Amino acid sequence: MLAIRLMRMGAKKRPSYRIVVKEKLSKRDGAYIESIGTYNPIGKEGQIKLNAERAQYWIERGAQPTDTVRRLIKANAKAQAAQAAQAETV
Repeated sequence: MLAIRLMRMGAKKRPSYRIVVKEKLSKRDGAYIESIGTYNPIGKEGQIKLNAERAQYWIERGAQPTDTVRRLIKANAKAQAAQAAQAETV
């Protein structure tokens, strides 16, 4: 079974994460199938860079996002919608 989950990167006490597709039972920082984005929680707002098309592709193929990744996907979609609405008004 596949999972979309976070893989920890970065330095000690300064985490950053990759959003990856991997086997559900594999290690947190082990080998992965595809990297579909990044998440940097440091700062006022966490920076999310996500390839939403690839995330949707893997979800359609049966990959299960973790709760945190599901929340990040929703936050990214909301930010993209707000950005598109702002571009229309300008």
